[in-house]
Amino acid sequence: MATAIQALGAAAPLLVVVGLMLGARWSAARAGLVGLAVALASAWLAFGLGTRVLPTLGPTAAAGGALLEALFLAATILWIVFPALAIHELQLRTGSVDVLRLAMGRLSGDPRIVALLVAWFFVLFVEGAAGFGTSVALAAPFLVSAGFKRVEAVSIALVGHTVGVSFGAVGTPILPQMAVTPYTGLELSAATAAYHAIVGALIPLAAMLMVVRAFPDVRGRGIWGWTLFAAAAFLVPSTLVATFVGPELPTLVGSLVGGLAFVAALAWMRGRTHGAERGVPMGSAAAAADSPTAIGPRGLLRAAAPYLALIALVLATRLLPGAREALSGLAWAWRWGPFTGEFAPLYHPGTMLALGFVAGALIQGPRRRDVGGALSRAGAQLLPVAVALVAMLGLSRLMVHAGMIEELALLAATTAGAAWPLFAPFVGMLGTFVTGSATASNVLFSDFQLATARTLGLDPLPLLGAQGFGAAVGNIVCPHNIVAAAATVQLSGQEGAVLRRTLGVALGYALLGGLLARFVFT
Repeated sequence: MATAIQALGAAAPLLVVVGLMLGARWSAARAGLVGLAVALASAWLAFGLGTRVLPTLGPTAAAGGALLEALFLAATILWIVFPALAIHELQLRTGSVDVLRLAMGRLSGDPRIVALLVAWFFVLFVEGAAGFGTSVALAAPFLVSAGFKRVEAVSIALVGHTVGVSFGAVGTPILPQMAVTPYTGLELSAATAAYHAIVGALIPLAAMLMVVRAFPDVRGRGIWGWTLFAAAAFLVPSTLVATFVGPELPTLVGSLVGGLAFVAALAWMRGRTHGAERGVPMGSAAAAADSPTAIGPRGLLRAAAPYLALIALVLATRLLPGAREALSGLAWAWRWGPFTGEFAPLYHPGTMLALGFVAGALIQGPRRRDVGGALSRAGAQLLPVAVALVAMLGLSRLMVHAGMIEELALLAATTAGAAWPLFAPFVGMLGTFVTGSATASNVLFSDFQLATARTLGLDPLPLLGAQGFGAAVGNIVCPHNIVAAAATVQLSGQEGAVLRRTLGVALGYALLGGLLARFVFT
């Protein structure tokens, strides 16, 4: 009886969050605060936090230490989110986003090529730089302007950005995993990228199938080859960066390098065929002639200045001999009993983003009110994110220190046994579906995945990779993302039609990840 009560008490905070967000349609912030209150009550009453667990501290101090950890970790994550949103807002105000989209849109009049450029490379680029729903919100309206129906535009953009979510917003989803596990960012990024590297090509193929169904008159030869080339152009550099550099740049570098390679291949094919359309999906000759060079290389470089500066800074601090040790050596650290926190400001990706914002402002030369407006708008967007993060992290750290995560891990290990890796990506997917954020999903369930792996005697790293993989998959079907993206193309009321188009892709992709976790990586 006691075990059943403890299991129910351990699951209660998560069940409350899921129930309020799915049943009552509460926001992540509101549901998280209620879940935090339930976690606090359960930690005190069912698990004896401060009495049986950490008895020397007492209930109030034990709970306060867990919440202090949550606040500290939330601050380090928000230092990434704020400058990332500020760069995005600055790009909108200076028109740089429009320049980048226009450059891609002029490459071809063929909707299949447009879809690969916008719903693969462009959406991944924005995801890597800003994350938090901005990528689909930007890509969907552009697809509509290119002739796609609204439902198809939102659905294709949602599917296309999936592979980049694991390392979105300069690797933000990996940060909580680094904080609560013994693994480095490089180890975690390599473990997560391995899943996408093997099955990631299915995502642009699925998106292309949706394009062909939306435009039945464009069926033709060669497009599947272009799609596979686009997949490889992103996945190869992205996987290499995740495996040998770290979690900050896989999506950003993969989309930039891959996009340039794809554009170069289009240009080479155009020159080879002299504008002829013999099976080459290049659109009309007029569209081909209207190339992005009309904007000019200098204009493109200015538009991409914040991102190029960010890439240069991250690569330099991660790859130059001695730079990593020197910059990470200056850290602010604290410890209070079992509660700890550490922040290396010079090595933190948030600092690189802030410098990228400054570089963008200097190079693009925006008006002063545009810079101030970008900062104030980013700050306004930060408030609900901050509340949700603190609530979810507080819930998570209370559950860890009270022993609630271990209880859930024991239950999962007893129920699923050796088959648990098959379900691991679906846990990450559920977390994102409920919270609307891959970062929040990793906050909620990374401890759980780690404890379950140890209980089963498995290597935890592949299961943490499966968690990060599944958290990305959840973005395809997350109601928050669908509603936000649908609103950008005046599609309110038809979110169900989008979900019906994306659900099968999400479930199939998560299942493939589970099969890899079960039979290949563990």
